[in-house]
Amino acid sequence: MPEMVFEYVLKKNDIDLSKVRIDQSIDFGSTAAAFSGGKGDYTVEFEPSATALEEEGAGYVVSSVGVESGYVPYTAFSAKKSYIDEHKDVIQSFTNALQKGMEYVSSHTSEEIAEAIKPQFSETKLSTLTTIVERYHAQDTWKEDLVFSKESFSLLLDILEDADVIDQRPSYDQLVNTSFAENAEKH
Repeated sequence: MPEMVFEYVLKKNDIDLSKVRIDQSIDFGSTAAAFSGGKGDYTVEFEPSATALEEEGAGYVVSSVGVESGYVPYTAFSAKKSYIDEHKDVIQSFTNALQKGMEYVSSHTSEEIAEAIKPQFSETKLSTLTTIVERYHAQDTWKEDLVFSKESFSLLLDILEDADVIDQRPSYDQLVNTSFAENAEKH
């Protein structure tokens, strides 16, 4: 998915992919190290690797693929219809917890968020996490709710079609259930 979105952004900006060499031979977790070691002119990195490259003086964040692509529903949770039908309370509780997280990031400072997530990123300095969260806030990375919109679904399908992954567009109404997100408890 990261490469498909990146290629979509390149094409959207009239960059001829035949003139770009994307090296897929590097393990995903090793791309920042390969770049700082001299491999390639550009790299696409997730955080905290992108900010770490800047802090090391090994590179600069030039642009956000996420900002350039539009809101791509990068993370979605799936369950069988039978499970959803039989465990509506579990699905709603899970969705409520996620919504609570979304509300937390929209109502707390970058420093507070960095402090809260620090245990999951023990090898990353608190100042780096704060910089990353500030960048995410500035880019409007986090939505206020969990509703998977038709517009985002359509963009995802555009990217998948562009990458020749699909040749038919599935129906939003058949695949997406927003009722749990719409009913998520507001805290």
